[in-house]
Formats: sequence, C-alpha cells, structure tokens
Amino acid sequence: MSLVPYDDRDGEIWYDGKFVPWREAKVHVLTHGLHYASCVFEGERAYGGKVFKSREHSERLHKSAEILGFKIPYAVQELVAAKEELIRRAGLVDCYVRPLAWRGSEMMGVAAQQNTIHCAIAMWQWPAYFSPELLEKGIRVKWAKYQRPAPNTAPTASKAAGLYMICTISKHEAEAEGYQDAMMIDYRGQLAEATGANVFLVQNGEVHTPTPDCFLNGITRQTVMDLARRRQLKVVERAIMPDELAKTDEVFLVGTAAEVTPVGQVGDYKFKVGPVTRQLREDYLKEVRAHENSAAA
Repeated sequence: MSLVPYDDRDGEIWYDGKFVPWREAKVHVLTHGLHYASCVFEGERAYGGKVFKSREHSERLHKSAEILGFKIPYAVQELVAAKEELIRRAGLVDCYVRPLAWRGSEMMGVAAQQNTIHCAIAMWQWPAYFSPELLEKGIRVKWAKYQRPAPNTAPTASKAAGLYMICTISKHEAEAEGYQDAMMIDYRGQLAEATGANVFLVQNGEVHTPTPDCFLNGITRQTVMDLARRRQLKVVERAIMPDELAKTDEVFLVGTAAEVTPVGQVGDYKFKVGPVTRQLREDYLKEVRAHENSAAA
C-alpha cells in the first residue's frame, strides 16, 4: 500500500491565525520545538462535522503549553472557532484533528525565551484506528520496555511531544513482533497506559482504571468513566499491579484515536471481548454523535 505523505496533500491548514495551503505550512529546520521538544499537541476527532469536546481539548492545549513554560497566543475560543471554520472550508464530516503549538527559531539552545510561539491546526480523513476484525476479537498488546516517568522527573501532566518518544519506540517494537500496541508500566511498576491510550480493566462487573498521577487523564478516559457510571457500573480509580490481569475478565483501551478498543491479549494474559467492553464501546460511539441525533429529533 502506497502512503500519501502528510506534507504533500491538498487542502488548508490553520497556521498562526491564517488559512494557508497545506503544502506551504512549513517550519525551519532550526525550529526549537524540533530540537528540544518544546512542543505540545492535541488529538481530536470530529463526528458529523462537529469536533467532540473541542473546548476541553483547546483548554488542555493551553494548559500543556503553560506547564512547558510558554503561552499560546490564541484564546481557547479562537482555537475552537478555527477548527469549526477549517471543517467547513474542507467539507469534512468525520475526521481527525491535530492542533499543536511550539517554540520557533529565533534562538537555538536550551534557553529560548525570545522565540515566537507558533500554533497550527490540521485535519484529515481517518477511519477507525483498528480494523473491524481486530475490534471483534481484541488487539494483541505486549509489554513495553520503557516505563512512564515519575511526575517529579518530567512534565507528565502536559501532552508534550517529547513524552511520546518512548511511546513511538514501544509501538514500533510491538508492531515488529506482530502485536498492535504496547502496555506501559510506571516508575513504581504499576500499570499505566498503552502508547497512546488509557487502559481499563473489568473485574467482577466493576470497571477499574489506573490513577493518572504520572500520565494524562485522557478526555476520552473521563468520558468513558462517565458513561460507565450512567450504566450504574462501579468505577474505581486506583493503583493496579500488572499481575492483577490474572483475575481480570475484560481489558479495553480508550483514546481519541482508539475510541474504545477491546484488548484480547496483554503479554501472556488473554481475554475475551466481553459485555461491558461492548456496551461501553456502543455507548461511546453514540455519545460522540449525540448532536446528530438531537438535530434530527
């Protein structure tokens, strides 16, 4: 299958407050964000022409930048409006949305306090992250060799580009061995998350998930927890050790890209795609399109 490179596509990208042709949305090779990872981003999806929880994502982008020590020069509402206009101009209905902000190229060194802060938003068609066949039987996940760092060693509350380096390494190793993803533990040896999604365990009809104290409390994660509570399911946030997978009935991942993805295997532990996972996946896919249903009513 031939790939369509992301730097050679039709359309427009919102770049520093303007809509520019896709191929002209470029940065210099000496951009600070490229060398020193002074970059933050979001992953969002639009369903039926509307970005799901757009404001929450824009607020988190601002918070991520603040944690890294810079301020995005566009207000939350400006980012929300830019996404709406970009969808309209592109004629997109269901798509992936990628906002990001980064330090520019005025200074090149660890210190770069005079650098311009740039911001861009791109969006493109992107179907389900995994195939229907995988979603039916559950993806296979191996253990990652890198751990999620302690919050006093890295800005773990920020969706910072640099924190995804170990995710890329782990994901590539997993795919090379025939798995679809990798499961990460944290600096204490506790279950943390997958490379780009939060994890949930179903034990005796209860929904358990690791406390997000050294990784992102995902927006999809919060949504799924709310959906579970609406179903009168008990939701427990707590420290979870990997060996608890032996007494776990179901495992699933959640994230903007992954949505709600069943897991059939983590290392040597195997699971069936059970009723709780199926119900919450169905509920989530309805929730992201709730505006379509209300408009039709």
